[in-house]
Amino acid sequence: MKRAALSCLCLAMISCALLAFAQEKAKPEEEPIAAAKVTPVKVSITFVELEGEKKTKSLPYTLVAAPSAKIRMGSRVPVYTGKDHGMQYLDVGSNIDCQAYRGQDNTFDLKLSLDRSWIEGDVPVAVEKGAQGANGQFPEPVIRQFRSDLTLVMRDGQTLDSTFATDPLSGKVFKVEVALSLVK
Repeated sequence: MKRAALSCLCLAMISCALLAFAQEKAKPEEEPIAAAKVTPVKVSITFVELEGEKKTKSLPYTLVAAPSAKIRMGSRVPVYTGKDHGMQYLDVGSNIDCQAYRGQDNTFDLKLSLDRSWIEGDVPVAVEKGAQGANGQFPEPVIRQFRSDLTLVMRDGQTLDSTFATDPLSGKVFKVEVALSLVK
């Protein structure tokens, strides 16, 4: 008897829950949230290399983010692996990922992922007898790298010096200049 009463009680509770769920589904749907308006912006990123106060290199990149964009620019560099006189190719260059979202008060939240690598000189590496190089050495490239992930709040027409870094081996200073403007 108690089991039958308990079963009826459970069945009644499940029926009430299903009825409430069905009524909730029957409510007229609310207005869909308006899709955020995408505002295309032109983003200019310049990698600048300095020796002391003297600018030695300037690498500019420009992209249109609506709301995101990517740039991949570089080369594949052969590197001696030492095994069976083989070579491996490494990607060297600039990778830029950008996202721009309209914020409040006519500002833009700009999210950047920057990765730049470059070859600077080479280092002699000892190799097995009979390999390339007259004195048992093979010149290997020195591959330097700079990475930065940052979020900036910028206005139309604004330019920022966003990142400064010093290479611990060479002492060269690297900075990133970022400019944003509305696409018209």
